[in-house]
Amino acid sequence: MSENQNLLAEQRRALIVDEVRRRGGVRVNELTRKLGVSDMTVRRDLDALARQGVLEKVHGGAVPVVEASTHEPGFEAKSGLEPTAKEEIARAAARLVAPGAAVALSGGTTTYALARQLLEVPDLTVVTNSVRVADVFHAAQRVSGQRQGAATVVLTGGVRTPSDSLVGPVADRAISALHFDLLFLGVHGISAEAGLSTPNLAEAETNRRLVGSARRVVVVADHTKWGTVGLSSFATLDEVDTLVTDTGLPAEARAEVSERLRRLVVAGEPDLDEDEPDDTEEV
Repeated sequence: MSENQNLLAEQRRALIVDEVRRRGGVRVNELTRKLGVSDMTVRRDLDALARQGVLEKVHGGAVPVVEASTHEPGFEAKSGLEPTAKEEIARAAARLVAPGAAVALSGGTTTYALARQLLEVPDLTVVTNSVRVADVFHAAQRVSGQRQGAATVVLTGGVRTPSDSLVGPVADRAISALHFDLLFLGVHGISAEAGLSTPNLAEAETNRRLVGSARRVVVVADHTKWGTVGLSSFATLDEVDTLVTDTGLPAEARAEVSERLRRLVVAGEPDLDEDEPDDTEEV
């Protein structure tokens, strides 16, 4: 069978993961027909996805990985999931930020991608409980020096999680004393019933403080986060102003989000509210 040159490996594997999650399992021969690639290519893709921990190989195919609600992957493991979607989400989210704003970024691989996009926005004050996010700004300053308009970065302190976020009483007290124009929140899971959730109890409390200190809450999450529920919920959908996601978000999820949130931004699609003035411009 001739290889389908129109799909990159990353795109093909994302389709495989979606199919496994949607149907609860797939067979190799079904994937070869659907994707138009060889049996060997599908098996290599399944091997790669199994190593990333996003599915489990079984005889003749693959099934979803059943994870405990307390399971928290490390930063490196999460970095390999949906990298293209995260970059697209980051670019779309960066357009919501006005120069001079006070912006908070939670921990996560999508907020890490967003931090890189914010390097060129002048005069930001950035508060974060993410070691990785802070490193993005500090590394840029080491390379270019303290240039005019460079962001002022406040790292909260606290106890480090597997995803390199800082949580606990130290972080909570620091965040509670501050006020942000805009919070960009990465999440472990998002659903209509459970809202925003995480497997880490201490991180849930720190995220609650972040939400409570923000004028506007923007969740940045790729479509695979929809329907995932961690151990602890820390915010309802009604507490979120905007969701920035990718084109893989299903129609029923889009309808639910559109009913509950003020704004849905799908990276790669026209944003009907793009011409609305951003609240941060008034600050």
